[in-house]
Amino acid sequence: MNINIYYGGRGLIEDPTIYVCDKITEVLTELRVQVKRYNLYEEKNSISMLPKTLKEADGIILASSLEWYGIGGYMLQFLDSCWLYGDKSKISGLFMMPVVTSTAFGEDDSYLNLVRAWKILGGNICQGISAYVEDHTEFELNGQYARRIERLAEDLYRAINQNITVFPSSEFTIRSNTVVGSNLPLTPQESEQLSVYVSNDNYVKKQKEDIEELSQMFREMLGNDGNDHNDLIKQFRNHFTPQEDFKATYSIELSDLAKNIIIEVDKEELKCYYGTLAETDVASRTKSEVLNDIVSGKITFQKAFMSGDLAAKGNFKTLRMFDTIFQFHKE
Repeated sequence: MNINIYYGGRGLIEDPTIYVCDKITEVLTELRVQVKRYNLYEEKNSISMLPKTLKEADGIILASSLEWYGIGGYMLQFLDSCWLYGDKSKISGLFMMPVVTSTAFGEDDSYLNLVRAWKILGGNICQGISAYVEDHTEFELNGQYARRIERLAEDLYRAINQNITVFPSSEFTIRSNTVVGSNLPLTPQESEQLSVYVSNDNYVKKQKEDIEELSQMFREMLGNDGNDHNDLIKQFRNHFTPQEDFKATYSIELSDLAKNIIIEVDKEELKCYYGTLAETDVASRTKSEVLNDIVSGKITFQKAFMSGDLAAKGNFKTLRMFDTIFQFHKE
């Protein structure tokens, strides 16, 4: 028999939940059960991949530490991942024992939240532990508490070993009939692979960049009225000279074309597109002829402003930086 423990606390030495998990592990080990503990705080960068570990388990223990409110962020992330990427057919046969110890108020609510979440996922519930611990030393030295923990661990073993019948739950029925999960009809294997991608920060960052690039492309396509004004966007991109630690936003209203060019600069990143932005560091207004002269190097942005061909408001220092980050002027 294999039982996994998913510990959602912070790993503090005085955490009574750790003591409970250790005590349960001792009992189950004596019963020749293979126990594996996953400390979620150590797995925080790959929690989305943990649902695949359920495949090897015959039962699980969800152990949460309540320090001020709720079941804790790590445990919530794990349950979210079970909902998004877990194999529901596997979960439906798993017995779960909830463990909640509290040094604050609300252990019963947190206990019920764990129970309800697992029922919605379709799993089975065993009686667990909900305890308020004022003094962790006194709690750990209490022999009656220790015997109670041992008895509950044995009950978990019997429930799994005998595959006891569990009464049906409305939580699972309501979820099946009304709750809509992912719109993608993924197989358990595809969901598991998706969880691997989600846990890869580089992959997620690349996906966001690709989406942003596509968004800019479509914005430009929608803003193109046949006169190839998108050539201005290309000019900005081609002449972009990143400046270290410089971040700013510009809007350029083309009065004769009823168009707005938005420029967002964040160090080495540039976003340039036709559209609107609620607030910018520099808001300017000019004619397309003047802007064409700027991008062709005939006049600088600042000179256009000083001569009155371009109206602008906002941070004057940021305005002057425009000719530094976009070097159109000819030598």
